[in-house]
Amino acid sequence: MPSPTFSYLPALTKCIVDAAWFQRLIILTILIAGVLAGIETDAGIMFAHGSTLRALDAIVLSIFIVEAILKITARCPRPWEYFHDGWNVFDFAVILVCLLPMDSQFAVVLRLGRTLRLLRLVSALPKLQLLVGALIKSFSSMGYVGLLLGIMFYIYAIAGVHLFGGHDKEHFGSLSQAFLTLFQTITLDDWKFLFVSAQGSAPAVAAVYFISFILLGTMIMLNLFIGIIMNSMEEMHAELDEYNEAKRGAAGKGSVLADLTELDQQLTIVKSQIRQLREKLTTKTP
Repeated sequence: MPSPTFSYLPALTKCIVDAAWFQRLIILTILIAGVLAGIETDAGIMFAHGSTLRALDAIVLSIFIVEAILKITARCPRPWEYFHDGWNVFDFAVILVCLLPMDSQFAVVLRLGRTLRLLRLVSALPKLQLLVGALIKSFSSMGYVGLLLGIMFYIYAIAGVHLFGGHDKEHFGSLSQAFLTLFQTITLDDWKFLFVSAQGSAPAVAAVYFISFILLGTMIMLNLFIGIIMNSMEEMHAELDEYNEAKRGAAGKGSVLADLTELDQQLTIVKSQIRQLREKLTTKTP
């Protein structure tokens, strides 16, 4: 039978993990880890204050390890449920990478792991989790938009080679060069220079070509991407509301079951006391 201290430990650690002060401490630690990762890129600072920075880094890593232990303990007696959350798996993987010896062949991976600790802000802030979840959810729909964009690039690249390849070989001399030119155009990076270079003897054709491509590629496609992301965010909000509702329902059921269990225990005690009283009265009766 588990000791009372151990039975209360998961509830205690869960209260700590869910506390607002603990969440703020973790966010502050993540920010400090990001600042340390940036400072470590300066060789001069590392030479002058390397020992202090390494000590701070060890403290940051220790806080992350304690956080993981607390979260795993809060899941007892089913600690493996900690790994059911993808964000917890990511946090645990970052800790494992940071525990690699610095002077080993994994030194580059270790430095990368220290940099990735800043991404833990996503797991610490629910709003960022919602945004990242919406982006991931929109990947399937973005694939079709990307395919449509690729087809448009291909058509305009072929047309550009035929229309402007004769007098503007630098930008439209081949299909690959045309693709690069169109990519620069869709980013609106000095597209006027490309337009002037491609004009030649047909400025009207060049104007229609570039303006139509910018309108289709930059405005329509960009709006499609934004629309898909917004729709995915609405779906994520709906799923999150359903999850919270189910969680509240489960918590309510658990509370009712706990009340019923306590009432049953009290009834058992009352029955025992009535039985004892009856036995006493029976023994006193002549």
